[in-house]
Amino acid sequence: MNTYYVYILTNFTKTTLYTGVTNDLERRVREHKAKINEGFSARYNITNLVWFEKYNDIKKAIEAEKKIKKWRRKWKEELISKFNPPWEDLSKGWDLHDAGSSPA
Repeated sequence: MNTYYVYILTNFTKTTLYTGVTNDLERRVREHKAKINEGFSARYNITNLVWFEKYNDIKKAIEAEKKIKKWRRKWKEELISKFNPPWEDLSKGWDLHDAGSSPA
């Protein structure tokens, strides 16, 4: 059975949020931290994982991602605060140093 993740990342100052979907959360967070892909998350230094949810169905995961992306920021903040009140980087302690070796 496959696992998919919808996730929210933020930057150090918690001023910008990024919502995404992936089938490999650790790899994807590693890519964000290494700024592998030029774009929004690299430009705004989005590297801290503050929320995620698992799905077994990619269609449901994509549906959830699209729904969350449409939410007001306040709703996203409430979601994060219920799951992770201090907004700590949930990937802290993961072995993410080998960012360049994973394929995109």
